[in-house]
Amino acid sequence: MPKSPPDGPLILAFGAHPDDIEFGCGGVIARETQAGQAAHFVVCSRGESGTNGAPAQRTAEAKKAAALLGATIEFVDLGGDAHMEATVARRLKIAAIIRRVRPRLVLAPTIVENQHADHVVVGRLVRDAARLARFGGVKELKKLPRHAVEQLWFYAVSHDAEPRDGSAVLMDISASMVVDAWTAAMAAHASQAKTRDYVEQQLRRAQLHGGRCGASHAQPLFPGDALVCESLATFGRAARQF
Repeated sequence: MPKSPPDGPLILAFGAHPDDIEFGCGGVIARETQAGQAAHFVVCSRGESGTNGAPAQRTAEAKKAAALLGATIEFVDLGGDAHMEATVARRLKIAAIIRRVRPRLVLAPTIVENQHADHVVVGRLVRDAARLARFGGVKELKKLPRHAVEQLWFYAVSHDAEPRDGSAVLMDISASMVVDAWTAAMAAHASQAKTRDYVEQQLRRAQLHGGRCGASHAQPLFPGDALVCESLATFGRAARQF
């Protein structure tokens, strides 16, 4: 099946809650936007069920964090925080966003069960929607030209959400400008610091992954499909080769 032209941003990132993208893959986003690539965030709730922070505050925090990472942002209603279900209608809604934005790469939360249920639901919805977005015969999507993303990547919001049945692709985010932008974006979610120091938690996790590959900081991504490469020479080094 031929792919649509890559006329949109490099990255379209989905998060179930206002802070998921920043905590789970914010360093990766910062590295790409600082290299001149465009990124767009879709946040699927406003944190309505969270212990800390009213929806208006969390929305403002998310907008500030996206700006600090050099990304644009929008919000979509998938039933509300802690009320998300993987329905056909919501799958089609996300597929329509993919068709409208036309990204090359899509990022979504992993579908590992041992995490917030909304993360799993959004990960599954995005996975399925990425397929629907390229099918020309879906009647509900015919107003928008079909689009096939080049790659679907999953990110882990926490250590427990990292898949254990496959190898991660470790993204080196060691550059100080990248770490600084990522840290500032995470800190923008000040309402969540009342529960625990999530910024320090994520930085430590990135340092642990960095230690696996000889970098000061790294974030793992997990491919949604087998990767296709035209030459072995285009692959980066293995984690242990440092």
